Amino acid sequence: MTHISGEVSIDAPVEEVFDLVADERNEPRYNPRIVRAEKLSEGPVGSGTRFVAEPRGMGARGRMTLEVVEYGRPHRLHHVVRSSYLHVDGSLSFEEVDGGTRLRWDWDMVLVGPWRVMSPVLALVGPGWERRNWVGLKQYIESGRA
Repeated sequence: MTHISGEVSIDAPVEEVFDLVADERNEPRYNPRIVRAEKLSEGPVGSGTRFVAEPRGMGARGRMTLEVVEYGRPHRLHHVVRSSYLHVDGSLSFEEVDGGTRLRWDWDMVLVGPWRVMSPVLALVGPGWERRNWVGLKQYIESGRA
């Protein structure tokens, strides 16, 4: 298992950051590694909401399902992500700081199946990938595109 954690400060209200992140359909706007995401469940985003996301270059075989396990607006999200090659269990916390938001991520990731042999690589590149994802969110929100 690979543990990845980190944080980034975003110059935007905590509710705005939380709402943007909670709806997985927004991720392709700030994460260039995700080409498409759609909501699978009915109703508003909350505990139990399920999404499917498709990473760039992996097509249908790379599809990931994401379930919101805990929805504590505007301070905490807990996700479980599953794909044919990766399982992720982790949380995001959103804390109001100096008029902005401190976003923290804390993930446990496991490569599965034939991908398991790449686990040492995940431990090396995973933290950078996650940081780029959340810095992309920061840039997206602070640019006024959100």
